[in-house]
Amino acid sequence: MVSELPSTVRAWKTRRACTCSGGCVGTDGGFQQFSFSTTVTIFISDLLVKAFHPLSTSEQLAVHLRGEVLLGGLGGLMPGVNQLAATLGVSPMTVIAAVKQLEREGMLQGQGPRRRRIVVPASGVTGRRLRVAILDYEPPVPSAGYMLELQHLLEDAGHAAFFAGKSLQDLGMDVRRVARLVTRTGADAWVVCAGSSEVLEWFAVQPVPAFALFGRRQSVPLAGAGPDHQSANLAAVRRLLELGHRRIVMLVRRERRTGGSGNIERAILDEMAAHGIGTGPYNLPEWDNSSEGFHRVLDQLYRVTPPSALILDEAYPFAAAQQHLAQRGILAPQHVSLICASPDPTFAWCQPTVAHIRYDLRPVLRRVVRWANNVACGKDDRRQSFTKAEFVDGGTVGAVRE
Repeated sequence: MVSELPSTVRAWKTRRACTCSGGCVGTDGGFQQFSFSTTVTIFISDLLVKAFHPLSTSEQLAVHLRGEVLLGGLGGLMPGVNQLAATLGVSPMTVIAAVKQLEREGMLQGQGPRRRRIVVPASGVTGRRLRVAILDYEPPVPSAGYMLELQHLLEDAGHAAFFAGKSLQDLGMDVRRVARLVTRTGADAWVVCAGSSEVLEWFAVQPVPAFALFGRRQSVPLAGAGPDHQSANLAAVRRLLELGHRRIVMLVRRERRTGGSGNIERAILDEMAAHGIGTGPYNLPEWDNSSEGFHRVLDQLYRVTPPSALILDEAYPFAAAQQHLAQRGILAPQHVSLICASPDPTFAWCQPTVAHIRYDLRPVLRRVVRWANNVACGKDDRRQSFTKAEFVDGGTVGAVRE
């Protein structure tokens, strides 16, 4: 956060004119010293606009150093760690962490233990600046969201990132419609968010490189990244089984059900079967991907055999289910246990606390940037990676009350 920075820091003198109003308090050996308020404006204005999570001091320093590189304030050989720490008023460990982050992004190239040569992505090894099209699952919220953060990170790395004209939801996850969109869009690379196996398999055989962000990517030869949902979801269902739940229902979007259940859903059903619970369509019901279809399937579930626990894959159906059931006098955890399989900032405000799957998106987004940089250098990067996810128990989960 901003308060984590020292009250006075120093900045590289660049060719930009000082436009601060009384904030510039002097120069010192090729550096200009600014008051904290001016530093916020010059160094981390991007952070204040774009951040969707609090950043550590090292991450804020990486934002500043990245900006100086792209603006030409830094070039050639990077100053040593101790010099940077003394100049910027931070600890050497903070500098090391920030520099390592920029090395992972491909902006700095290691030249030994003490010096690092700067690599500016916009004019890097091949001089190639990618046009990266982002095919989101649903239209991005104009002022927030991790997909917008991804766009900014790609732009910071020197690429031209933009959202495709339609989302996967707009296209109905239809491969033919996706193909027409790709043909009409001038892009050097694609990032596909939460794609179905059919959509991702189509991208895998196209000449344009693509990255699978989340989605059913495990058996598809595409670069990809996302949280290890399977381990965390298994921990969640095991907690439900410990509490005596046997009528466990998963409500997930259509692409997680079509073509057979996904790996996560199969693992949950197998875990239930291992505890002697018969599984079938009741545990993974079909429903129309719409608000009406969602509320309809909830009513159908409670008409005959009410579930004792519901697992919902995203925050908005979780909230919709909680409201729908509360209007009918069905409360969590008194009458039903509710688990959301994704994190959401609003959960911090909820009482009772929400049981959910938690993970850090920052490593996932950094992996996308590294992939784009590799593609820009002509590398065939198809590596898939998983980040840690964990089940967070909460007040929406309780023991079965028959």
